[in-house]
Amino acid sequence: MKFSIRLLYLYLLSFVGLLVAVIGTIRIVELGLKVFVFKGADIYEYSAPKIEGEIIDSVNDNMIRERETVRQRQRELAGSISMIVVGAPLYLYHWSTIQKENKKRV
Repeated sequence: MKFSIRLLYLYLLSFVGLLVAVIGTIRIVELGLKVFVFKGADIYEYSAPKIEGEIIDSVNDNMIRERETVRQRQRELAGSISMIVVGAPLYLYHWSTIQKENKKRV
């Protein structure tokens, strides 16, 4: 196999596309585990300092935290799907180009 800048470029972009798609897939699996298996994995507990005479509405605080958790999961899912949608075609196109060029050389 003859070395060329073009071949290096194709392998590099193929690798980057595969890496991005794999990271996106890993993030989706992680999100699925958080949602269905480890349900408390992304719930953070904190206590706000209490001011004398102030009544803390814990029900309202819990609703706000749950909505924020749902929004965070939606952002994670959107980012992960975007990585796969961009990475997979990038990989597939460059890898198929490499395969075509290798067939021509043989």
